[in-house]
Amino acid sequence: MMTDRRIPARVLLLVPAGFALLAGLDAALVLVGLPAPIDTARLTAVHGLLLVFGFVGTMVALERAVAAHRWWAYLGPVSLSAGAVLVATPAPRHFGGTMLFTGSAVLIAAYVAMWRRTADVAVVIQTVGAVLAAGAALLWLGGIPVPDLLPWLSGFLILTIVGERLELARVTMFGTRAEPLLVAITTTAVAGTVAALLWPPVGYPLLGVALLAAVGWLGRFDIARHTVRATGLTRYIAVCLLAGYGWLLVPALVWLLLGRVGPGDAGRGYDAVVHAVMLGFVLSMIMGHAPVIMPAVVRRPLPYIPALYCPVILLHLSLALRLAVGDARGLTWAVQTGGLLNIAAVLGFVAVAVYSATRAVDAVSA
Repeated sequence: MMTDRRIPARVLLLVPAGFALLAGLDAALVLVGLPAPIDTARLTAVHGLLLVFGFVGTMVALERAVAAHRWWAYLGPVSLSAGAVLVATPAPRHFGGTMLFTGSAVLIAAYVAMWRRTADVAVVIQTVGAVLAAGAALLWLGGIPVPDLLPWLSGFLILTIVGERLELARVTMFGTRAEPLLVAITTTAVAGTVAALLWPPVGYPLLGVALLAAVGWLGRFDIARHTVRATGLTRYIAVCLLAGYGWLLVPALVWLLLGRVGPGDAGRGYDAVVHAVMLGFVLSMIMGHAPVIMPAVVRRPLPYIPALYCPVILLHLSLALRLAVGDARGLTWAVQTGGLLNIAAVLGFVAVAVYSATRAVDAVSA
């Protein structure tokens, strides 16, 4: 029997997503005071939007479009990737912002289509995350600065991942109140996100409580705490997940104890919160799930090889250097070294993944 090895047209959407990633990494170099290929204030101003919407958002929307089995669902990743390209250029703000909102709205519609098929609470939680993404795009269009949108952007990413993990956690939830508890945590997180914008002294501590509860829920019910005892790909995924959950404690404790922290605040609390979420949590999730999700998107295997651990280890060690030494002690060299190694971990993972995928294709062709 012949296997369809044609690369689907949707793979082209990975090109602007890759652009958003590279542009975001370039801006990261500038933000920590290191030389960068392109040194413009434009990229640093939209650094977070490029990575959240343009890279992660496009990947999430593309994967959801594949799962939704609706042609129009591909308008989500198309709009998000186009919006990311536009916000990185001198194009008027409302062009890129409108595309980011449109992409988020299509992602919501894709989730609704999936919910009609399954009526699953996990899909509802992910839908709520997409609503926060759409809210962030609208607020940015309205002139709200990106630092004030951090709870909205973080909520989109965290709830998307938590919702996906709920789908797999049910084997450990039988006979418990885990699902209603997660719904309550999600509700608290959304309330805290809205309050953080309108009433920061109340909203940020509420967000901290919700995140602490989410970490506790994941630690108790996620199957990763059992599968980490396995071998090969199963253990690799579990290691990435558990390490990522640990980093969520950083924003949880900072928001609970210190409240709102901005990029100009002493102690680099903002840098710690942003990168604990975006790198420690989200990127660790991406590295862990890539061998499972990418084959469904690109129709090419991404086999597990032990070398995948190398960029994962580098990511977490460099992030620890950046946060625990650089941010906590105010040492610029540690922030810069950690930031540079963070980028090396990202690019290293791409290189290892490409090598693994290429080797698998060669093996099939032989």
